[in-house]
Amino acid sequence: MPFRRRTPLGFRERLVRAVLPPGGFRRSLGYYRLKVMRIGGSPHAVAAGLAVGVVSAWTPILGIHILLAIPVAYLLGGSMIAAALGTAFANPLTLPIIWPLTWEIGQAILGRDTSGHSHLDLAALFSHLDLSQLWRPILEPMLIGSIPPGLACGLVFYVVTYCAVRSFRNRRLERLTARAAALKSA
Repeated sequence: MPFRRRTPLGFRERLVRAVLPPGGFRRSLGYYRLKVMRIGGSPHAVAAGLAVGVVSAWTPILGIHILLAIPVAYLLGGSMIAAALGTAFANPLTLPIIWPLTWEIGQAILGRDTSGHSHLDLAALFSHLDLSQLWRPILEPMLIGSIPPGLACGLVFYVVTYCAVRSFRNRRLERLTARAAALKSA
């Protein structure tokens, strides 16, 4: 392999790199931002696709975020690539915040009392994998509770992404125009 390390990483180093990116989170987020900025399409398409991906990331059912985001982005005229990237909003750092928040909001919307709720034995519910038993106490409130914060977060992501992509492309066009003018005059 041409890009293999001379001395392979030990177990501890591999574990640390799996949890913490080698260049830090800021560098990883910078690469992610550049990926979004360079997606082809209008600023609206990129922003709509990313917003749809973020909204779908708020849903509680893992594994269908991309399957939900891509068709909705297509129907709205958004970028399907940006929609797939937007689903990365649901990650191990955000899910511990998203899931309890959506459950509490869903319980409030459904009018259920959360102060005296009975203990749920999640291990027993998941061992049988009976969706009908999981629906009422867990999935229904989470799905309904994911709508308000998902839409709010999607709207924020749309506005920020639209402005950022438009600004990025305008600056790039100005640089290319200045470069072409400099070459023409030389």
